[in-house]
Amino acid sequence: MTGRERGLSLFPRAARAAGGPQGRDGPERARRSHRSTVLSLVVALVVLPACAAIVAPPAPERPSRQWEAADILESLARREREFRSLKALASVRYAGPDGKKGFQEAVVVERPERLRLETLSFLGTILIVTANAQEITGYHIREGAFVRGRPTKENLLRLAEIPLELREMTALLLGLPPVALDGRWRQDGNALVFAGADGGGDVVRFESAEAVPTGWERTGSGGTVELSATFADYTPTRAGLFPTRIDIESPGRGQRLEIRYQGPELNLPLAPELFTQQKPEHATEFPIEAVGR
Repeated sequence: MTGRERGLSLFPRAARAAGGPQGRDGPERARRSHRSTVLSLVVALVVLPACAAIVAPPAPERPSRQWEAADILESLARREREFRSLKALASVRYAGPDGKKGFQEAVVVERPERLRLETLSFLGTILIVTANAQEITGYHIREGAFVRGRPTKENLLRLAEIPLELREMTALLLGLPPVALDGRWRQDGNALVFAGADGGGDVVRFESAEAVPTGWERTGSGGTVELSATFADYTPTRAGLFPTRIDIESPGRGQRLEIRYQGPELNLPLAPELFTQQKPEHATEFPIEAVGR
């Protein structure tokens, strides 16, 4: 990624974490502030100073016909085959208990388990986060803080507060509902309800005249929605219709995120080196298990 490419972040809880370069007490200051500055796989530690309210997700177009389950399944399976990687800038708007923010990010995704996020301020690169099947790493440049760990759901939840596996995260950023198509399902109107192992499940909605998903939600064992997304503003690409707007909501945390992709490039060949980092010599490394405690 070049210095001109601007970074991405999901549920940016810690916007206040952008400190300046470390001074004499830099290592200790970094330790004290690592919860909010070290990392976040999808949490921006620094945001641009623009603030904006999130506009409610657009109402889906009324479907011209009742979708059959076979059509929904075929569309989802085809899209999983066709949408393999993404490189794009994104305008992001966030709203949550800590306020409202607007910023830009760059996202590079290669399914099933490769992710790179870069965040910039007006002063340059602030945060680089990479994830692959072996590890998650995060480097906060101005704080000189570096962390690494296994790419487990627990570590993703610890860093990003989003209950998704890495392969589910990459799917969602590519506009794909993170569901297992070979699982048990039932039809409910223009939606398929997939049963979960713990009593919860996933709902995928097709509320459009086009054969594309318009919404997804994940419920817990008690039926409460844990995470949801809407997919809108589809644009034609060689791989098929791609949603340039994704709205993600975490009701339990009172957080909403609007992602608007600009000029998305799909299915590009991506070097494996994009999705890994080595600790710089001057950086201080923290254990990933300490994040969020």
